[in-house]
Amino acid sequence: MRGLRAYSDFDAELQQALMNRKLAPQIHTIFLMSSFAHIFVSSSILKDIASHGRDVREFVPEAVAKRLEEKFQ
Repeated sequence: MRGLRAYSDFDAELQQALMNRKLAPQIHTIFLMSSFAHIFVSSSILKDIASHGRDVREFVPEAVAKRLEEKFQ
């Protein structure tokens, strides 16, 4: 599952979904838009923030924040 934040996300995900449909038509793709509060949040940005020792709990579930913290200690 991946959230769509901007048109560029939709374009890339649509291409992937169409290819997946061709290769495995029994699998369906569902697109979910992210909430406005998280529209500029990406995994790359969160990893960068965590790598500098900053807290990302505001943006991710506790288990994810803990794992990022462990990864970048």
